[in-house]
Amino acid sequence: MQDYIAFAKKNEVVLMDRGNCQFCGANTRKGIHECLEIFNLGFQEIDFTNIENNVYRFKMVDAHALQHPEIHGRWSNHFHLSRLQLILKYDIQWTYRHSPKLSDYLNKYKIDHLNEFLIPPDLLNRGSITTTDVLEKSKNGEDCKQIINDWAREVYSSWSYYHSLADLIAKGFLNQK
Repeated sequence: MQDYIAFAKKNEVVLMDRGNCQFCGANTRKGIHECLEIFNLGFQEIDFTNIENNVYRFKMVDAHALQHPEIHGRWSNHFHLSRLQLILKYDIQWTYRHSPKLSDYLNKYKIDHLNEFLIPPDLLNRGSITTTDVLEKSKNGEDCKQIINDWAREVYSSWSYYHSLADLIAKGFLNQK
């Protein structure tokens, strides 16, 4: 698996290592690198050993991936937008068992859609909530959960042009046997 620096290079994106995150605008000093560091350390206010809290991990992964598509694989947008569609619009109680099934469905979907590409919203217009907001505004687990919910909704909303496509994938996923 390629790392984010390799993906950026492949996408001919120069990664800034100073100032705010160039993709989401997070209030960082080391750009995308610090934004990813904050994300990778997670948000300790939430007890992720409690299985009921896993949905917040999925929401934050999807939100962050969709705010930073230039450092992920091309089909990542399909996966993360469709998963948010399933969680936010279909109220699916997502578990780790669902993710490989969605990946399998997308692999079948790709066969007939090889040239499909989701063009991301403009830089800095992919939801106003960022990793630094979650980190700075979370006073406790409940605050953190609410901010992650809002973050996921904002990012999902910023990709509204592709909601019908995400819905098509979501329905296909739900109807597979």
